[in-house]
Amino acid sequence: MAKVYDALRRAEEDRKRLVGDKSNRAAPLGVEPSGPTAERTDRASVWKRGGESRLRRPGPDGAAELNKRRIALLQPESYVAEQFRALRGRIDAIASQRPVKTISITSAFPGEGKTTCAINLAIVTSMSLGRRVLLIDCDLRRPKVHPALGLKPETGLAEVLAGASSMDEAIVSTEGVALDVLPVCGRPANPSELLGSPEMRRLIEEALERYDRIILDTPAALGLPDAKAVSDLCDGIVMVVLANVTARSDVEAVVEILDRHRILGLLINGVEADQGRYGYAS
Repeated sequence: MAKVYDALRRAEEDRKRLVGDKSNRAAPLGVEPSGPTAERTDRASVWKRGGESRLRRPGPDGAAELNKRRIALLQPESYVAEQFRALRGRIDAIASQRPVKTISITSAFPGEGKTTCAINLAIVTSMSLGRRVLLIDCDLRRPKVHPALGLKPETGLAEVLAGASSMDEAIVSTEGVALDVLPVCGRPANPSELLGSPEMRRLIEEALERYDRIILDTPAALGLPDAKAVSDLCDGIVMVVLANVTARSDVEAVVEILDRHRILGLLINGVEADQGRYGYAS
């Protein structure tokens, strides 16, 4: 019996040497541990969080934290930025055949990367010579545009729609690029009613007199009427799909809810790309 226990003990010691103690394992690239029991995760799971995480990647100076939500601004020559330029080019090609001045960006559920795509598409579109671009954050429940761009609005979309502020007072410029942003400041109790109101339609009509293209970051389409209300006011819709996560049935449901004739295309998020290794492709 003693020999059996010795054999089991040696087997357990060998297993620990091969696998290693989880409490002492190093965090993989891009994940910063916050303590001795910090959560460890692999790179694929980081990307599946739909753009919520920040990855640390070395830059020319040796260390820099890359905010994926504005990668086209921080690294305009990156592979990711080029993919958004390709998307801009496809939209421009459609616009040569029919008016596409207002574009809503949505997804089936939160966390699939729609805000990241809206911001980066707006950035690369604003880089076109002589083109004025406005990015409107239409997520009155969980706004993410202004934190991602480092903006601190004093008023925003809800105040404009409620008549408490003018559009000129609410619009802010983005540093480093010719992009104007209409952010969200206050969070109203009736977001769906505001987004579907005549005031919202008039706001877009007024903005069209000043801007060549307007990109609207809307809430997720399933479960809330907000995205439908905004998309009905737009010339086209880009739907963001999270690779290996968004179900085909959910994509089909969104297409039917938002009117398939307005869909400009699907943007696949979370795809590993060898050229840039950033995990985005369009």
